Amino acid sequence: MSGTGTDSDPWLLTTPPGTSEYTMHRADRDGTAVIVCTVGKTTLFYDARCIDDLHAMLRQHGDWMELGSADEQKAAKEGTVEAWGRSPDNPIGGWYGLKKGLRGRFGMYLPPLMEELGLAELEHQPRNNRMRAL
Repeated sequence: MSGTGTDSDPWLLTTPPGTSEYTMHRADRDGTAVIVCTVGKTTLFYDARCIDDLHAMLRQHGDWMELGSADEQKAAKEGTVEAWGRSPDNPIGGWYGLKKGLRGRFGMYLPPLMEELGLAELEHQPRNNRMRAL
């Protein structure tokens, strides 16, 4: 495992297609447990509940699910991890992304963390990757 998920020792991850590296770590932000995702000079924040919630949803789904990564300003493809991560029907009732304007890309950055934590299996093709719970 690369890193322990702290600010001083973040997880070093690679996007599903293997084209970009980024880091993630756990932190507390205004009393909320968050996952901090640093991609180059951009920092994104995700509600930390997404890890357990996504794992539970994938287990219930029981099969492969397309990632479907999209920026916040673009509609997410229905039936994808990205669409679930912003759906009013998920356990928190909306976006797991916390930084307005940068709440998307849930389907790009969270699946490799799930794989790193041993919670999911992830495809690593150039496009249209999928994941499933372990």
